[in-house]
Amino acid sequence: MTIIPYSVYRRETWDAFVEMSKNGTFLLKRGFMDYHSDRFFDCSLLIYTGISPDGDFKEKSLTTKDLVAVLPANWDKEQRTVYSHQGLTYGGLLVLPEVTQKEVLDMMQAVLGYYRDMMGAERFVYKPIPYIYSSVPSGEDLYALFRAGAQLTHRLVSTCISMRNPMKMSTLRIRQAKKAVEHGFYIDRMTEGDTQTLHEYWELLEHVLKTYHNATPTHTVQEMEVLMEHFPKNIRLYIVRHERRIVAGCIVFEWRKVAHMQYIASGEEGRTYGALDLLFRHLVSERYKQFEYVDFGTSNEDGGRYLNEGLIFQKEGFGGRAVCYDTYEVNLSLQTLSNSPLKEENSGKKVSSLRGDVEGSVPYLDLRRVNNSFEPELTAEVSRVVRGGWYLLGKENARFSEAFSAYCGAKYCVPTGNGLDALTMIMLAYRRMLGWKADDEVIVPSNTYIASILAVSRAGLQPVLCEPRLEDYLINPEGIEELITERTRAIMVVHLYGRVCDMKPINELAQRHGLKVIEDVAQAHGACYEGVRAGHLCDAAGVSFYPGKNLGALGDAGCVTTDDGELAECVRSMSNYGSRKKYVNEMKGLNSRMDELQAAVLCLKLKRLDADNEARRRVARAYDQGITNPLITLPAPTADPLRNVYHIYPIRTPERDHLREYLSAAGIETGVHYPIPPHKQQAYSEWNDRTYRISERIHREILSLPMSPVLRDDEVQRVVEALNAYSI
Repeated sequence: MTIIPYSVYRRETWDAFVEMSKNGTFLLKRGFMDYHSDRFFDCSLLIYTGISPDGDFKEKSLTTKDLVAVLPANWDKEQRTVYSHQGLTYGGLLVLPEVTQKEVLDMMQAVLGYYRDMMGAERFVYKPIPYIYSSVPSGEDLYALFRAGAQLTHRLVSTCISMRNPMKMSTLRIRQAKKAVEHGFYIDRMTEGDTQTLHEYWELLEHVLKTYHNATPTHTVQEMEVLMEHFPKNIRLYIVRHERRIVAGCIVFEWRKVAHMQYIASGEEGRTYGALDLLFRHLVSERYKQFEYVDFGTSNEDGGRYLNEGLIFQKEGFGGRAVCYDTYEVNLSLQTLSNSPLKEENSGKKVSSLRGDVEGSVPYLDLRRVNNSFEPELTAEVSRVVRGGWYLLGKENARFSEAFSAYCGAKYCVPTGNGLDALTMIMLAYRRMLGWKADDEVIVPSNTYIASILAVSRAGLQPVLCEPRLEDYLINPEGIEELITERTRAIMVVHLYGRVCDMKPINELAQRHGLKVIEDVAQAHGACYEGVRAGHLCDAAGVSFYPGKNLGALGDAGCVTTDDGELAECVRSMSNYGSRKKYVNEMKGLNSRMDELQAAVLCLKLKRLDADNEARRRVARAYDQGITNPLITLPAPTADPLRNVYHIYPIRTPERDHLREYLSAAGIETGVHYPIPPHKQQAYSEWNDRTYRISERIHREILSLPMSPVLRDDEVQRVVEALNAYSI
């Protein structure tokens, strides 16, 4: 173990570790700690493994690799005392989730010895971080303090609401809140950069503290301005107004799952008419209802020896109960340490390495790892085709057509160059076979990837957008019929994200109106609906085998599946320049042929598709069962698990971009499927003034988590833990 003192060169390393730790908060980031650096002599520590104390490390070279803990602290030379930390409400050891009790014992002993031997400290005053701020249980430091002979010197009691199990709000508090509304009070929030409102509230706060408590705020208004500028998403001011005047308010510190109220104040009018009751009821019942804890702060003076019973009674009326903020003191005399059980147990031992390559990321989709899982057969198949000397329209295409049609249950499978061409040629074939006219209509989901819609346009038909259901992101069968006109010719269903659409009502509706139904199966290889696989659920299906799909080629490839022999033959001819016989062209066709190499690769991968889809379901179940953050909406479960092959595991959250940045900082890659809805794309500028509210909400909130059949359990767990630790 190596202990290294903090310096400004390690600011980024420190802040990055606070984010990774199980019990850090933004109060422990340097931007918050350093605003009052002129008042306190900083003696914070970084605790590493894997670095020799005698090693030749450079001042700027250290990163979070092998960093297992940090300790915020300051030094009072006159008192020969180290505090953790006088400028903070709390400031104990910040550690990684995987750190063990034994390792914290080692760390505490090393820290105490460092301050005693290197700084000549005689006392160590420690303020542990309350458990509500930790993502997992975190009492290891309390046991280490006990083993070091620490004495409890202060205990403040805060009132905290457990939002998972809230107690009923008292009748008095509810009555007071109603009284405030009747008087004309209303709630407001300071917007970012609105310093005028902050100054106005600070005047009220200073007046209340001086009048009722003969005290002043710990922070000046100028300091609070700086902190709010540095942490605009963590520090918020909520106020109660009456005829535009501020009559009450509070500062709220937000971090992950906890909202902590600070600097609560109410003037005479606010006290008379229940302004704080109105504000607290709103914050608890509305603003922070998805958090785990709402902490109203302490109600003590004199280190906890005096309890303000009236104040705590008011707070408890909102359903809160006690959480303690403690202070411990350790005597660092040589005799105390040498007699400590810590010393005897840990002598000569080092903290074990806790992490591997912390710089590594969890990939959204690692195609190299996926393809490596098919070796050595994959390379052998590619080599076989290359050596064979036949690269288009050969036996590999025929072999794949037979295998995939049998897999789907369809009579015919026509390989194509890609999925877009497959869909396009289905509709071009129907135009040729059935006499569809230019600008006849095809109903298509409004939230699909644009390729589905482009296929309709390329076929010379008119896309008609239908809103999806928010619960499963699939086309809403109940919204289709109202879009049907005399020009409607087909319904295109898209099994988006790997989940198969509700086909029975759609097929029944199509039969009543004499319409064709076309599947876009790009994301749903192997998904089943009532025992039938996608690709055989309606008249025809277009399939993409883009490398990232559940069944992915080593380049572009696609196919059309159908039971209609005439359609299959038309598509087969169309894909080869409109030719059945070389140099004889019966129609104006395309060049859209699957090459032999892709066909051979797909034949190999098809054998494992069901197993790979089941592996995806296992990852999805781990996400379903592990992610508990109320800020995140998980995909709705299916009654039949075979209806979803989880090409994508989509979640939604109101602050999607913020969450994505947070996960990226934690080394977790994500995708967005898709950031811009089709009707807002420049390609369809004629639709830009339209509104599809459900689609727009999906595109605004959707985020795709790492998903593949080769995703490791530890990577899945890392994603789960990061999401559960996330807060706005």
